[in-house]
Amino acid sequence: MGQIIEFTDSGLYCPAGQFYIDPWKPVDKAVITHAHSDHARPGNGSYLCHYASTPILQLRLGDNAYQSIGWNEPIQFNGIKLSLHPAGHIIGSSQVRIEQDGEVWVVSGDYKVENDSISGAFEPVPCHTFITESTFGLPIYNWKPQADIYTDIRNWIHSNQLAGKTSVLIAYSLGKAQRVLQAIAHLTGKVFVHGAIWNTHQVLLQAGWQLPEVIRVTPELPKEAFKGQVVIAPPSADGTPWMRRFAPYSVGVCSGWMQVRGHQRRRNADAGFALSDHADWKGLLQAVKATGATKVYATHGFQAVFSRYLTEQGIEAAEVKTEYGTEEEEAITEPEKTDE
Repeated sequence: MGQIIEFTDSGLYCPAGQFYIDPWKPVDKAVITHAHSDHARPGNGSYLCHYASTPILQLRLGDNAYQSIGWNEPIQFNGIKLSLHPAGHIIGSSQVRIEQDGEVWVVSGDYKVENDSISGAFEPVPCHTFITESTFGLPIYNWKPQADIYTDIRNWIHSNQLAGKTSVLIAYSLGKAQRVLQAIAHLTGKVFVHGAIWNTHQVLLQAGWQLPEVIRVTPELPKEAFKGQVVIAPPSADGTPWMRRFAPYSVGVCSGWMQVRGHQRRRNADAGFALSDHADWKGLLQAVKATGATKVYATHGFQAVFSRYLTEQGIEAAEVKTEYGTEEEEAITEPEKTDE
C-alpha cells in the first residue's frame, strides 16, 4: 500500500480521500486540526473541523463552507474512514485519524498531554503511522505541572499588587489566554483584556463556554482603573504604545520558550512562565509510545533532533518540512489602537 498521507507543497494530502489536512495553500477540501492561523488559513473551498473550532474559524476566516463533527464520530471520504480525537492543545483542537484498508495513520496537529481542563484531554490513538509536531522536541523542555506554574503566576501577581504595579500577562488570544484567565480570575474582581482576546472571549461565550468575566481595555478607561489589576494581552501588543496606560506595570510572558532564560532576557520580560499549549520532550515521547506506531514523521519544531532520537530508539522516523509553527495568530484578529 502506498502512503495514506502524501507531503505536498500545499500541505498534507490524502489522495484516496481527496482532502488536505491543515493546508498552507488554498485547496478544495481542508480538514482542520485547530483554529490557530498556521493550521487554519483562508481560501479553501470547504472546511471540516471539530464543532468547537467552527465559531473561532468563523471569527478569523469569515463565512465559508464549514462542516463540523464531534470527537470519535467517523465519516467516510471515498472509502477512507476519518475521525477526530482530542489533542489537548486548545479549545476544539483535534487529531485526525485516517483508516484505509485496515491501515491507520494519525495526524496530531499540535497537542499537549497534560489535561488543562478546558481543551479536552489528549487521547492516544493507536495507529501504524503517527505524524507528530516537535515544537519543543529537545530534552531541555521539561514542563512543571500546570498547577505549580499557576501558583507561580498568582504569587507574581500578588507581589506586584503589594508594589502597586499592574500585572500584564502576555498570552496568545486563543488557547493560552483562556487558561491564564481561569488560573487568576479569583485573585481580583477585575481582569482586563486586549481587544484580540476580547473578540475570542465573546465568541467562546456565545458558543456556550463558561469563562470568567473580563473587561475590554478601551481608550475611555482611566489609567487609575488598572492600578494593581491584571491585564492579559497578546504577543503583538508587547512593547507597543498601547502598554503605556498601565504604568507602573510588570510584564510576565506565558510561553514554553520561557524555559530558557535567554528567551526571557530577549523579550525584556520581568517574569517568564513556561506555560505551553504544546507537549514537552517527555510528553512527545509519551504520546509516540502510546500510539504504538512503527513509523513516525516529525513536523514543525526540532524535527531533526526528535526524529533522530526516535530512530535511535528503534522507531522508524523521518522529518517533514511544513509551514506550521509560526502561531502568530494575532495577525488576523482586529488591530488594536495603540494611541492614547
